[in-house]
Amino acid sequence: MKIATYNVNGVNGRLPLLLRWLQETQPDIVCLQELKAPEEKFPEQAILDAGYNAIWHGQKSWNGVAILTRGLEIKEVRRSLPGDPEDLHSRYIEAIINDMVIGCLYLPNGNPAPGPKFDYKLAWFQRLTRHAADLLAHDVPVILTGDFNVMPTELDVYKPERWVDDALFRPETRAAFHTLMAQGWTDALRKLHPGETIYTFWDYFRNAYGRNAGLRIDHFLLSPNFNNRLLSAGVDRHVRGWEKSSDHAPVWIEVKG
Repeated sequence: MKIATYNVNGVNGRLPLLLRWLQETQPDIVCLQELKAPEEKFPEQAILDAGYNAIWHGQKSWNGVAILTRGLEIKEVRRSLPGDPEDLHSRYIEAIINDMVIGCLYLPNGNPAPGPKFDYKLAWFQRLTRHAADLLAHDVPVILTGDFNVMPTELDVYKPERWVDDALFRPETRAAFHTLMAQGWTDALRKLHPGETIYTFWDYFRNAYGRNAGLRIDHFLLSPNFNNRLLSAGVDRHVRGWEKSSDHAPVWIEVKG
């Protein structure tokens, strides 16, 4: 089974590219972030025509997450993280698919840091960590995937010395990620590609993609139930090079079904 995550950076504006990628790779499950579309503007019919069912949590102009499946039933569980009923950002959606729990997330950017946006990022991270612990306690297969907006180590960022004060790389952010990982999650790409330079995001400026000046901020975290089920993992880097592409590339894993 192939599962992918893709920060599409505007699902309607980049719909032709999304459909092209779906046609090319045909993943079984897809998690999307940054839809940048309200609920009623999600392109459901185009997704259905491409052979996918979908659930989504939209928000006008910003954020937005969705889960697509090809021939698999989606049972939505929640569309926000517990812990803050006042939080109206559409950043999390969770479903049961094929006896797995899939959590699709778009963690806050947090810049400028320090400041209220950074405080919100860390608070959101804490809520995610508490919910992740609850998911692990049920001892079912769980995948948390999406745009985490964190580079866990220096290996995950081009010229790390330039990012020391950025919210995606500050010590507090990396510490929050490692606290989450310490619960027993596996970073799928790093498990299969330790020590390799792997990026999932390239800025639009200064020819970042051409220079491979990227960041690894889109992650797959797997519960211990997947320890013997992970077969492969990679990044569809070439998609970032398509005309009018998102600044992220799709990331994918294959697991034993």
